[in-house]
Amino acid sequence: MARIKFTTDSAADIPAGLREELGIQVLPFPIAMGDREYEDSFDFTPQEFYDMLLAAPKIPTHAQLNPYVFTELFETAWEEGYTDLIHTSINSKGSATCANAYQARGEFYKDHPEARDTFHIHIIDALNYTMGYGWAVVQGARMSAGGAEPQAVVDFIQDWVDHVRVVFSPLDLRFAKKSGRISAAAAFVGEALGLKPVMTFTNGESKILAKVRGEKAVVARLAEMCRAERRAGTPYLMIQGSNREQSDRLLEVCRQELGEEPALSYFIGGVIAINAGPNLIGIIYRV
Repeated sequence: MARIKFTTDSAADIPAGLREELGIQVLPFPIAMGDREYEDSFDFTPQEFYDMLLAAPKIPTHAQLNPYVFTELFETAWEEGYTDLIHTSINSKGSATCANAYQARGEFYKDHPEARDTFHIHIIDALNYTMGYGWAVVQGARMSAGGAEPQAVVDFIQDWVDHVRVVFSPLDLRFAKKSGRISAAAAFVGEALGLKPVMTFTNGESKILAKVRGEKAVVARLAEMCRAERRAGTPYLMIQGSNREQSDRLLEVCRQELGEEPALSYFIGGVIAINAGPNLIGIIYRV
């Protein structure tokens, strides 16, 4: 009988309650702030981190998850008797973390050739961020709890990340420009004219979909995109940051435009906030 372990990294932004309920192991990215190091999503709540981030004299930094982290993960899961480990990773085009997972898997099987037929390590490159892949992990864990076989779960997660659309707007571009990790946002011009970018990721690369004037127009455009593109019968998720006013407005507009509640409304975590800024809103849906 299959025993599946679900793992991901903290940039997936899975709320603590969900990961605890479903037994999902989240590997925290280390965040350096001043002379202290924090574990993303474990040492603070998202809202606490927004305050820390805005008060910090210098933008914090975060490191990749190195191969040793994954080696320890694989060794422990194997010793605990799991037959399958499904790890869904942050975008490989924005972090070496995914490559490190692949490297550790190769080294694990080299050290333990006897595990090849009894312990299967599945690694999925999300080519995206936040609950764009976190939601797939949550749903995969629910499928497993309902008796789904490992390959069916892997296929579901892969299909979701292949077709998910994360559309968002960093309403304050200071952090995106400082971090430089979201290249399209870092290169955006037009703030002086009151323009805001509406963005997504395509094959792991950031892309500007529209430039709109003012925050109200951003809300309308996000809801319009979701209504026009979302596959019928599939859920949508709401991305929140520190801007409660615009998040509430987006929720109300989505209720009117889409005629239903989001499957989940959640707050971005530390890694996403560092790179996109805490003042962010967005929607996630399947196309």
